[in-house]
Amino acid sequence: MTSIGDGAGSVSDVEQPLLGGWVSGPVRVGDTVRRSPGPNNDFVRLLLQHFEQHNWTGAPRWLGVDDQGRETLTYIDGDVPWQQPGRYPDGLAAVARLVRQCHDLTAGTALAGDREVVCHNDLSPKNTVYRDGRPTALLDWDTAAPGERIHDVAHMCWQYLQLGPSVTNPRGLRILCDAYGLTDRTHLIDTILWWQDRCAHGIETGGAATTKLRAAGTAREVRAAHAWVTAHRTELTRLLAT
Repeated sequence: MTSIGDGAGSVSDVEQPLLGGWVSGPVRVGDTVRRSPGPNNDFVRLLLQHFEQHNWTGAPRWLGVDDQGRETLTYIDGDVPWQQPGRYPDGLAAVARLVRQCHDLTAGTALAGDREVVCHNDLSPKNTVYRDGRPTALLDWDTAAPGERIHDVAHMCWQYLQLGPSVTNPRGLRILCDAYGLTDRTHLIDTILWWQDRCAHGIETGGAATTKLRAAGTAREVRAAHAWVTAHRTELTRLLAT
């Protein structure tokens, strides 16, 4: 395992806290990001190294571990719309193509095992770096795991369109699916509902890692989104085909 020295004393080594990452506590140090390793760290390292070997620039590079035992990644410059998830509505097709690239790079590999691909499992604007309004990279691969393509596509549709009472562009469903190239959309709405229920339950019953989310009312927001999708599933299904 590579060790990365901190080089204390350099102006470029001043730690700057980054938004998000309530669990991993990410900070920027020069051109790197330092964060607490998660339980999935070994898999994430292999995945990021796989992307690097294929010259894919849609994810950070894994650089090693610093003197404090923190995972060290390359810092990707750009805008992460953490507090304004709908800031870049024109980037939907590009997001879908970025996700498709990730999936295609992992399909049929040992990383995917007996599943279709490796899924990111937390696709959202807050985990996306934009430059000039276009998505360039995906962040926070802590929950990446073997899975099916539709799992990530469904999560992408939910999060990038903010499917729920505050949705502004439900027709984006068709844009995302067309750009990704998802041909079988039969179970997409059901999978979106599965994600929403799973996430709400995880926040409601989780331990210390989800305390801030509970306090912020996130579980209630997700339950409201689930109720909205349920009420509009016929309309949403029709949008996928027209």
